[in-house]
Amino acid sequence: MTKFDAIIVGGGAAGLMCAREAATRGRRVLLIEHNKGLGAKILISGGGRCNFTNEDAGPNAYISHNPHFAKSALSRYTQWDFISLIASHGVTWHEKTLGQLFCDQGAGRILKVLTDECQENGAKILTGTKVDKVSFGAGGYRLETSAGVFEAESLVIATGGLSIPKMGATGFAYDIARQFGMKIETTEAALVPFTFSDADLAFMKLLAGVAADAVVSCGRTSFAEALLFTHRGLSGPAILQISSYWHPGETVTVNLLPKVQDSFDWLRKARDDRPKAALKTLLGDHLPSRLAEAIASEWPGPLGSLSNKQLQAISDRCSRWQLVPSGTEGFKKAEVTRGGISTDGLSSKTMESKKQPGLYFIGECVDVTGWLGGYNFQWAWSSGWAAAQYI
Repeated sequence: MTKFDAIIVGGGAAGLMCAREAATRGRRVLLIEHNKGLGAKILISGGGRCNFTNEDAGPNAYISHNPHFAKSALSRYTQWDFISLIASHGVTWHEKTLGQLFCDQGAGRILKVLTDECQENGAKILTGTKVDKVSFGAGGYRLETSAGVFEAESLVIATGGLSIPKMGATGFAYDIARQFGMKIETTEAALVPFTFSDADLAFMKLLAGVAADAVVSCGRTSFAEALLFTHRGLSGPAILQISSYWHPGETVTVNLLPKVQDSFDWLRKARDDRPKAALKTLLGDHLPSRLAEAIASEWPGPLGSLSNKQLQAISDRCSRWQLVPSGTEGFKKAEVTRGGISTDGLSSKTMESKKQPGLYFIGECVDVTGWLGGYNFQWAWSSGWAAAQYI
């Protein structure tokens, strides 16, 4: 049996950051990862370029039953702190859109920075290692694993949520939380494509592969980004964003003409000015041709033949298209998990359990879910850093 100051379970973004930071403080750290390699989600992020943070990362971009919980960690370890870390290793980056920062050298370089920092500061890393049992006693935490038995005063759980199970996602963090009497908020797929049924799906299948700029809303929340038609429904950044706020049975409203202030007046004026023009031609000024043609097929004939009632119907279809998804594509396609370990049971300063001393939870397994665009990586960096100051 080997003893450490802290054991971190989970070799993803949060776990690596925590191990790196604790090791720099001179702590004897063991990082355990059940996959054969580290940082699986880091490597696939941003199409292999790793959207590692966002210039606008702040607490307003996170969903939680306690919207104030993330403020402490995010303010103490900011996006600029992480940028400084990777810059010190010669990493360069670029902004793609909306403050999203991507690594010029590829996702593997971000992972290398973290693993190099861990190794240089003496953190021990075990990959391909399964944790079979966790117990707590006078000596702290005892972990029985496929690589042996280890003990530590502090135990950090950084095993993520349920999203993308093919990459090794499990409910391990929630199992440990329940073992020690902690509350779990309902877990649901987030940043995930919508699925549809019947007539809506038939229309979407015809347009599979077409992308369009849109404003997508659910309740009081809206996102202005691209959406993508698929064989199963709708995807694209705007859809993934709003999916984190959607609950089954709720209506999603899509504005396909975000640059047209009043679509009914625009249509009526076009009818007066260009009565012989086809609707698909007019819509084609703002929409991809396949989408313009698909919408216009319901109202054949020149603009001059359309009544005000028909123009209103077209306006509603383009600017206030109301849809009720049948569901989502689930955790297999979700980028993150909404819900998780209740923040009521955690210290926002240290990420330590309020009822179980020495037990910490960081990253995606906690009930803090960020927007698309580097926000969830920033939560991983910030929460991992916060816990590392106290283990």
